Amino acid sequence: MTIDLCVEALREKGNIMAQTILEEKKKSRLMTEGSIWKSILLFSVPLILGNMLQQLYNTADSIIVGNFVGSNALAAVGSSGSPIFLLIGFSQGIAVGAGVVVSQFLGAKDSEGAHTAVHTSLALSAILGAILTVCGIAVSRALLTAMNTPAEVLEDAVLYMRLYFGGVLFSVVYNMAAGILNAAGNSKRSLLYLGVASITNIVLDLVLIAGCKMGVAGAAIATDISQLVSCVLSLRFLMRVEDDYRVTAKEVRVHKKMAVRIIKVGLPTGIQNMVISLSNVLVQVSVNGYGAAAMAGFAAYMKVDGFNILPVLSFSMAATTFVGQNFGAGKIDRVKKGTFVTLGMCIVYTILTGILLLVFQDSIMHLFTGDETVIAYGKICMLYFCPFYWMLGILQGLAGTVRGTGKSVPPMVVLLISLCLFRIVWIQFALPLFAGIEGVLLVYPVSWAVGAVLMVLYAWKGKWMQLPEAIS
Repeated sequence: MTIDLCVEALREKGNIMAQTILEEKKKSRLMTEGSIWKSILLFSVPLILGNMLQQLYNTADSIIVGNFVGSNALAAVGSSGSPIFLLIGFSQGIAVGAGVVVSQFLGAKDSEGAHTAVHTSLALSAILGAILTVCGIAVSRALLTAMNTPAEVLEDAVLYMRLYFGGVLFSVVYNMAAGILNAAGNSKRSLLYLGVASITNIVLDLVLIAGCKMGVAGAAIATDISQLVSCVLSLRFLMRVEDDYRVTAKEVRVHKKMAVRIIKVGLPTGIQNMVISLSNVLVQVSVNGYGAAAMAGFAAYMKVDGFNILPVLSFSMAATTFVGQNFGAGKIDRVKKGTFVTLGMCIVYTILTGILLLVFQDSIMHLFTGDETVIAYGKICMLYFCPFYWMLGILQGLAGTVRGTGKSVPPMVVLLISLCLFRIVWIQFALPLFAGIEGVLLVYPVSWAVGAVLMVLYAWKGKWMQLPEAIS
């Protein structure tokens, strides 16, 4: 009897130790305790590296296409970006909404709520991915034609868009899976899978474009396959992780009430993404009017631009998760301090990288092409973008912190006014006053300034830090 009691006691002690270890693992992934700047920075770094890796393989497409196919093909791949983002922007907004909801449940230590949110999120992503596949393939030619894409670029651009949307399901599901991982504080996994996808994409670019001479088709296929790789890896991890956000395949379905909550939070960001993308399409139309060389130079710099903007968005995403968890835990003081930490990181980063890009502008543009006309257009873009990224840092940094509280409508309104409505008005009324492409490029820094001022005013005067009665 005594032996049995000892065995039972040891078993119970082992269960307690295992539970303690599990609780510590969960706690280590939350940002409701400890140093605020370390929490945000350590969470941001994998996101930054991940986004840079993603941008790297997108840039690799353009570099390899520009050097092995030509400037017109570079223009085709680059000019497809705006209409692609126009179509997929809504799904990205829903992924943001899902991340906020999941992070709040995890912060509140509501295992059942987190479980339901995760499975509903993945179901929504599968539905959206299927819809985008059909719509993207169907409207590619009509959309590019409406954008006044030059005849020498049109066919390649249509081919690239159609092939891209053939694999867009993998991208949508991966973005949702990555959002779940990030909401749980496990951004290192996103980085790992993007690293694998980036290597896959670059290798396939070289094989399909440089080796098999497949042109823009090779670039699109390489992107699709790399997105499939990251999608499979992230889902595999979610199905094996021992935590509240573990995925069980047979339980992936739309829970009506949870879907409404996710869409309610994500819808403003989704609409915002689409409308801002629409303004970028109008900007692209204006650039298209200056010919294929201007399109190629603008497209090349937009790839470089991503290495500056995406880290800012990473800080914003980190702030959203940090605020979501602390807001869910009722720790408003940490939310306030996290806001200032995020702004500091965004401003310092954008000033440093803006200086570096201007110093090395000639070498950077020569990576994409040897065409000096194209290079000249790219360098003009740098002069109008690089000194002013810090204003975008303020805008996106504050938008991310406000979203983390579930107040996604105010950032949406500010971003729509500054990055969409203002740009449309500028194109209609201010652009005719300029003789060259400079008028198109100037709309970016001016719209960032407008957005930064409006976002600061809302963060100062708005009531976005008020806790709800209950998070359920």
